[in-house]
Amino acid sequence: RNIAAAAAQAAAANPADANAIRQLSTAEAGLGGALSRLMVVSEAYPDLKANQNMAQLTEELTSTENKIAFARQAYNDSVMNYNTRRETFPTVILAGAFGFQHAELFKVEDPTERVAPKVNFG
Repeated sequence: RNIAAAAAQAAAANPADANAIRQLSTAEAGLGGALSRLMVVSEAYPDLKANQNMAQLTEELTSTENKIAFARQAYNDSVMNYNTRRETFPTVILAGAFGFQHAELFKVEDPTERVAPKVNFG
């Protein structure tokens, strides 16, 4: 989680850095894998599934997934706005003179990373 947060800060600080975006994608994939393993462990213990704390954790995970999806969309919207403004006149002249570069969209390249883990507490 800390690695993903640090990668998100690095990507936010320099959205034009494709390497920072790749590191963010890798960190997010690792976080998703860890959450998936947590869910597998929780399914193995019926008493844990019935626990109030586990119910709160499940709700928090759902909320976190929604926040991440919203943040990705907001980031991509900002990058598209930045790239459009950078390429329009008269900004294109200043962007070239001051070295503003094209920013990369946040993309998930591995299709398996797009699939949300299935959680069954029933």
